[in-house]
Amino acid sequence: MAVYTQVSLQEAQALLRQLDLGEASALRGIEGGIENTNYFVTTDDAEFVLTLFERLSFEQLPFYLYLMKHLAQRGIPVPDPVANRDGDVLHNVLGKPASVVTKLSGKSELAPGVAHCQAVGAMLARMHLAGRDFNRSQPNLRGLPWWNETVPVVKPYLDPPQAALLQSELAFQNHIAESSAYAALPRGPVHADLFRDNVMFDTGAEGPVLSGFFDFYFAGVDTWLFDLAVCLNDWCIDQASGAADAERTAAFITAYASVRPLAGAERELLPAMLRAGALRFWISRLWDFHLPREAAMLKAHDPGHFERVLRERLAHPLNLAALDQAAVAPPPAALAPLAEPARLARATP
Repeated sequence: MAVYTQVSLQEAQALLRQLDLGEASALRGIEGGIENTNYFVTTDDAEFVLTLFERLSFEQLPFYLYLMKHLAQRGIPVPDPVANRDGDVLHNVLGKPASVVTKLSGKSELAPGVAHCQAVGAMLARMHLAGRDFNRSQPNLRGLPWWNETVPVVKPYLDPPQAALLQSELAFQNHIAESSAYAALPRGPVHADLFRDNVMFDTGAEGPVLSGFFDFYFAGVDTWLFDLAVCLNDWCIDQASGAADAERTAAFITAYASVRPLAGAERELLPAMLRAGALRFWISRLWDFHLPREAAMLKAHDPGHFERVLRERLAHPLNLAALDQAAVAPPPAALAPLAEPARLARATP
């Protein structure tokens, strides 16, 4: 998140009145991330997040917003977009597409342990299952076609060994994408950016309680395995070296599989998808770092981090058989029903 477009309290208040959300008493820009303009908005009764979209268009945005609404209606803890009196969840602020969503409780855990990984793994699987009947479709806009377009743009900024690694891994991922095993992978709406700072936890009597997933604005229809790989590359690694942490990896995968067991093709291709997840974020961070946009609050991420993750995934491919031996049993909560049948039956706009 960042602030590219300055919004006044009066301008925010005009939208809040359209949404019947009361009077705004405070507006605070949110630092972090790089894609959109984000503010916390405090009203008489609650807190919300106001987002102005800087890259996504009015045509693209209904997919993301109605996906969040769909998941919220099915018991997945996500920000719920607020509709106006006509039922629209996409709004206009200063000529830009905008949304107002409910603010999640809790805070992000930037040094996750096994319990955090179990909670995220189980909820990620629930989210995938809950999205199966979502009636809109949009590709992952940061998927393989975008990688193929963007690598020639960022490659000139790299030294020869880095450029060679980037090009060879891109070729490998194009090869994987043409395989029959890849074609067999289950697909549906994915978050595609579920890093540690996009998940909230409350503190419970018996440990951390997952209170929500947010920032769905990289979501799209892709393989569920890619979504799992993106998570493993952030939640289950050593941040300094990029090396995988076996205990957290086993806990995450076991909790996920307790809700949605992995298919044979998924087990076969998980090492390749871990490489794909690292490549995707290495490319995007190179792009954001070397070709930045101006913003009032902006911190570009270090592209070298995902270069290290990719090199680790190449040097030490995931051994699922060994992880099965070290698997940590998921907590009972990970096995609870997804949602009440009546709630599952609700229609999504």
